[in-house]
Amino acid sequence: MNEVGPQSRKWFQRRGVIAAILAVGIPAIALGWWLLSPLLFNKTIVEDFPRAAAAQIPEDSTAEEVEAAMIKAEADNSTVSVDMPEADPIKLLSGAFEGADSFHQGSGDVGAYVLDDGSQILRFDNLDVTNGPDLHVILSPVGSAEGRDDVMASGYVDLGSLKGNRGNQNYDIPPEVDLASGDWTVVIYCQPFHVIFATAQLSS
Repeated sequence: MNEVGPQSRKWFQRRGVIAAILAVGIPAIALGWWLLSPLLFNKTIVEDFPRAAAAQIPEDSTAEEVEAAMIKAEADNSTVSVDMPEADPIKLLSGAFEGADSFHQGSGDVGAYVLDDGSQILRFDNLDVTNGPDLHVILSPVGSAEGRDDVMASGYVDLGSLKGNRGNQNYDIPPEVDLASGDWTVVIYCQPFHVIFATAQLSS
């Protein structure tokens, strides 16, 4: 029977150390990149306001034609005759984003609207918030939410992942959420670390 010499034992030991380093190091690098890379990049999302989301479109017009007519009217402040109900979205609440601290910055306008069909949306305009991993849009029933307990207070609503840390964006609000009751705060919230990035207190 051949015995393993000292050099062979050292080679096997060295290979085991390398394998252990790779087994730990690669996942650690991947995790580090997932956590830190959002801080290095910005993601801009620009969505139109759903003006005609619930409107009845005339038979001789397309949705694109109606949308174009409404945008043109806004641009030149003129009156355009479009055969559709005059039911504008109703803004119930509004606010402005503020950063949570010197590192987690945020700005932009927020509006909570009821559309013609009764559905509710949260609209961000000119959003600019520090990017981070797994950011979510939270509706907290606590005014001036300042910590995890406030964000996750009874009745909070998670509207989903932040689409981008910059731009104009729409988020659907579940119909069971009564925006007329309570003091609502919109929170840009980092789920993995339970950190508030920005808040906007809503008021009528």
